[in-house]
Amino acid sequence: MSDPLPGPERKDHHPSLLERISSLLMREPEDRVQLLAMLHQAHERDLLDADALSMIEGVMQVSELSARDIMVPRSQMDVIDIEQSPEQFIPFVIETAHSRFPVIEEDRDHVLGILLAKDLLRHYHDQDFDVRDMLRPAVFIPESKRLNVLLREFRANRNHIAIVVDEYGGVAGLVTIEDVLEQIVGDIEDEHDSQDEEDNIMPDREGRYRVRALTELEQFNEVFHTQFVDPDVDTIGGFVTDHLGRVPRRGESITVGAMRFEVLRADARQVHVLMVEPVMPPHLGEEESRA
Repeated sequence: MSDPLPGPERKDHHPSLLERISSLLMREPEDRVQLLAMLHQAHERDLLDADALSMIEGVMQVSELSARDIMVPRSQMDVIDIEQSPEQFIPFVIETAHSRFPVIEEDRDHVLGILLAKDLLRHYHDQDFDVRDMLRPAVFIPESKRLNVLLREFRANRNHIAIVVDEYGGVAGLVTIEDVLEQIVGDIEDEHDSQDEEDNIMPDREGRYRVRALTELEQFNEVFHTQFVDPDVDTIGGFVTDHLGRVPRRGESITVGAMRFEVLRADARQVHVLMVEPVMPPHLGEEESRA
């Protein structure tokens, strides 16, 4: 009796996922574009599921984005003024439901430190409670800080929040470890995340707007004075996807009418967050509505 065929020549051998992907990638990609194209081919051949593809794209995207791309702008930061008493700011802490708050003095350019919401429990136990004694050191980073470097520093220092400063030393915004991780795994929503329509469209200091893809077309048109219409979709994310003819990838941009859309967050199934910027007067743009 002859010996069984070794390894891969055996008929009952089933290649693992890693082996199948390795086989697909035998042709060494010459750049990131080719690598992404091959990964999408792997997805189309059911070697990668949509979630895995989305996370791989997210990991690659993180190295290309900087803190300015995902930060919460200065004007939208929830902060605590050191001059306020705990009785004054604790209702605000409860309402916003964050775990960490920058504490400022006089204005937002003077961040004294970070207050953890859990440390406020001492206020109800210690009669000599002083907010200044509870502050943790604030970490300051430049707007240009790459997200992959920032994530590594967050993990090494066990820090969860950083204050973003501009080239003049002024506070430009803040970024959290959750913001960075969302670039990889998609939106991480908890029971405290706001679902108010007024939070769907957020302006930044450069005249652009971060827009949730689930924003209704009606609300988008009302805010931007556009007349986008698509009988097949109800949201601006669906409108962009339908206009492009496929689910756009992170970093892709498209101009429709007087508006330029850049995809900030997306996975293999849908868009999550768009950066929107007016590019020309509406009457100079292309047709905004679709039959």
